[in-house]
Amino acid sequence: MKLPSEASLLRIFIGESDKVGGKPLYEVLVEEARRRGLAGTTVVRGFLGFGASSRIHTSKVLRLSEDLPVVVEIVDTEERIEAFLPDLDQMITEGLVTLERVRVVVYRHDADA
Repeated sequence: MKLPSEASLLRIFIGESDKVGGKPLYEVLVEEARRRGLAGTTVVRGFLGFGASSRIHTSKVLRLSEDLPVVVEIVDTEERIEAFLPDLDQMITEGLVTLERVRVVVYRHDADA
């Protein structure tokens, strides 16, 4: 797949314990992005953060059971990201979703690796 130099970055801020049909939401998002053939997805687990509720989520030893922040980033063309948004809206009950234009510098796959 070749990405144009101008693409979109979708960032989804959710909690680690968020679920869809009993499965972690971040896994469902990655699987759906892959199923749709989107260019790439990365999940990043945060160790400290807060959202709309202003409740602190932390990975400190005494609070290991807290719901840690997770960011799912998806990059593809604007059209493909926009097509994903209605389904994304159905999956997310709590969180933050942002969309921004990005400049793709390199996107390649080494077929020999």
